[in-house]
Amino acid sequence: MRKTLFVILQCTWGLLQTLIGLGFFIALRKCPHRTYRGCIDTQWNHHGGLSLGLFLFTPPDSQSNAELIRVHEYGHAVQSVVLGPLMLLVGIISILWGNLPCFARLRKTRHLPYTACFVEAWASKWGEQVTGEKAIWE
Repeated sequence: MRKTLFVILQCTWGLLQTLIGLGFFIALRKCPHRTYRGCIDTQWNHHGGLSLGLFLFTPPDSQSNAELIRVHEYGHAVQSVVLGPLMLLVGIISILWGNLPCFARLRKTRHLPYTACFVEAWASKWGEQVTGEKAIWE
């Protein structure tokens, strides 16, 4: 029942990010896929992850922290259920924090973990609370 409600909410309240995720899923259709707690988890060739509604994009299991990243990205999926279309603001903050050189320098010079950004800490916290598994905090 919980997974069904999760999927319904992602396909209604979280429709925008789920549609964007579907586009990524189609583009990466040759990558390995599996289900993870109601989401479709695609293992792509990147060291980091991405969450777009019902779709998670995580590193291959051979990467040492892949499971921690998967739990973190699932935390973003939970954020999507709560925030609906406002999740796109979280996504923008997350993308900027993770990819802008000025933030990379800030993290490096001040020895800040990736989760120093509030939306990232929130995702790891919720991922751990909902799954009971450990998320990435570095």
